[in-house]
Amino acid sequence: MSSRPIVSVRGARRRYGAFEAVRGVDLDVSRGELVALLGTNGAGKTSLVELVEGLAPADAGEVRVLGHDPYRERHRVVPRVGIMLQQAGFSSDLTTAETARMWAGTLSRPRPVADVLDAVGLAHRAGVRVGSLSGGERRRLDLALAVLGNPEVLFLDEPTTGLDPESRQATWRLVRGLLADGVTVLLTTHYLEEAEALADRIAIMQAGRVVREGTVAEVTASEPARIEFAPRDAAGRAVALAPDDLPRLAGRAGPAVVERGRVLLRTRDLQDDLEIVLRWARGRDLRLHELEARSASLEQAFLALATDRSPVDDRAEAAA
Repeated sequence: MSSRPIVSVRGARRRYGAFEAVRGVDLDVSRGELVALLGTNGAGKTSLVELVEGLAPADAGEVRVLGHDPYRERHRVVPRVGIMLQQAGFSSDLTTAETARMWAGTLSRPRPVADVLDAVGLAHRAGVRVGSLSGGERRRLDLALAVLGNPEVLFLDEPTTGLDPESRQATWRLVRGLLADGVTVLLTTHYLEEAEALADRIAIMQAGRVVREGTVAEVTASEPARIEFAPRDAAGRAVALAPDDLPRLAGRAGPAVVERGRVLLRTRDLQDDLEIVLRWARGRDLRLHELEARSASLEQAFLALATDRSPVDDRAEAAA
């Protein structure tokens, strides 16, 4: 990857009256890299992405795409980027192919329309009017138009919303192919498994700020691993345990939870503590039914951040 970011955001701020939706965000995306922007509704994702897409100016800070201000130098940026919005307005009277050909006419170096429709699985629907397409098919048409111009940078805003699992996998394959060709991608999604499957790095927003950034492994490393099981005796009968009956873990991260016959232990030393649990169970002739031992998931890290509101955030919101 190039040492110079293709997308560079420094101290970006955006206000709507007295409300500050983007509050001093820094973000870089390198060539051929996919960064997934995550956050709950109202976290500021769309407001930030609109700054990067050049749909609005930043109230403060600096935004650069391909070395240019995407709002003030829009003519230099637009021919080199593709944008897939959450919703696009198509004429329902045009066919799929007519819509794509019309869009191709606005581009300086479009790919063949037939090839792009085939890539998104719409070749067999080329002659169908847009008004007759399903919601998922319209979403695939959105993607087709976003990649039609051979973009160097691609902005994907919730690209697989409404798609069935097969179409979602096909979209992922298409995006991976673009990344392999050196296309730079900024993705927003509510599907955490999509971020895990595609992203080189993840940036999680909360209250207008990026509060966690890194690879999936780096983002999840801050959260404890989990060991779960349902204790059974040698005959397979459920065994009632209290938290004090459970082993003391070396990397304990919070109190043990015993609920509905199932035990949950949190640890920051999964391997050593799993060995402790297995030795403890063996010494008491217990069977650990439905045993699960796993590192923290992206969902776990995301929810932990989404429910955490620090005093700093609260003060900043009060001042906004």
